[in-house]
Amino acid sequence: MELIVILVIIGIVVVLGFVLVGMYNGLVSARLRVKEAWSGIDVQLKRRASLIPNLVETVKGYAAHERETLESVTRARAMLDNAGTAQQAGQANNMLTQALRSLFAVAEAYPDLKANQNFLELQRELTDTEEKISYARQFYNRNVLNYNTRLQTFPTVLIGGMFGFQPEEFFEAEEEARQDVRVDFSIGERPTIPPSQVATQVQTPPDVGTAGAGSGPTPGT
Repeated sequence: MELIVILVIIGIVVVLGFVLVGMYNGLVSARLRVKEAWSGIDVQLKRRASLIPNLVETVKGYAAHERETLESVTRARAMLDNAGTAQQAGQANNMLTQALRSLFAVAEAYPDLKANQNFLELQRELTDTEEKISYARQFYNRNVLNYNTRLQTFPTVLIGGMFGFQPEEFFEAEEEARQDVRVDFSIGERPTIPPSQVATQVQTPPDVGTAGAGSGPTPGT
């Protein structure tokens, strides 16, 4: 009888051991998936930052006096390079997005800059990179949510506390920065008039016989 009790106790201990090992390995795997997902964001952030110096130099050739705008882009890029955590990187990336939006808005006043092929290519690459960052952000945040949920759920919370697992930070995007950096650089494109306005602009020409000498149609009527 005592032997049976001992075997039962040993069996329970073995099962608990396997459960604990499984929970520990699950946390390790979830944390590794977070790190892997972050590497995808990091690659795109570095690619985006590498485009900024060339962009700034290109703009300087046409709008050198836009010093404040150019400096804000450079500062945001430096913050992105020096970011040490996901939260810091997210904040710096949001600042860079806003700075680029201001820069592209300024570019609208310089037709020669808008027509510059190097500028157009940089703008296209920056937009493409921002879209990739957006997709990578979603993948990363899903993995962070899964890992943090595991870490805060009983009984894995006990394993996490015992072995020093720490929650991971989300890579956040501000509402203003969620929209991609898109600027239309079409040249010579005429604005489209809505049909409702077209109808009001089509009118019957004035009767020549009734028009007074020297009179003519009033502009805009």
